[in-house]
Amino acid sequence: MYQDMFAAGTDTSATTVDWTMAEMLTNPSVLEKAQEEVRRAFGEKGYVDESKFDQLKYLKAVIKETLRLHPPDPLLLPRLSREKCEIDGYDIQEKTQVLVNVWAIGRDSRYWEDAECFKAERFLDSSIDFNGNNFEYIPFGAGRRMCPGMSFGLANVEHPLALFQYHFDWKLPNGMKHQELDMSQVYLGVTVRRQLDMHVIPIITNPV
Repeated sequence: MYQDMFAAGTDTSATTVDWTMAEMLTNPSVLEKAQEEVRRAFGEKGYVDESKFDQLKYLKAVIKETLRLHPPDPLLLPRLSREKCEIDGYDIQEKTQVLVNVWAIGRDSRYWEDAECFKAERFLDSSIDFNGNNFEYIPFGAGRRMCPGMSFGLANVEHPLALFQYHFDWKLPNGMKHQELDMSQVYLGVTVRRQLDMHVIPIITNPV
């Protein structure tokens, strides 16, 4: 049990940080906007803490968009139907194991314009949030059994990303172009990760 809790609290957060950095590196304008926002918020302090995270609206939108395209647990946890029911024309028998494909929901063009494109701006001034009230966006599930570690997991994503953007500029090695970054994915255990390790060069801009 403790191993499951540790993995759920660390592996998913690390996967999301990796996907977010990869998406920002393949979309340089997104990276630039996120850096500008973080450095503006913490410029006077000279370091990153939780005091001004409420000002990081664009970075939050970037994280939301990353979780739309790359939910770390793409099928959530299995559910067991308590009784026979019908969903969208399908008969679900009692005690049937049901999986919710949030990866496919997040890329469904019926609900998302340019569904396969990374557009953080779609979440600016949007009422769609992580709380599971909008069923087209449920990276943490919904209802009574949604992820109990949602707030903890988001903090484990937002804080390192803010640190990365405040203290470093980033570039790809060996003259690689941003569109050449391999975004292939692989399903390992319960999470979908990037297939290849990411190699980037950090350039210190705001030393601690």
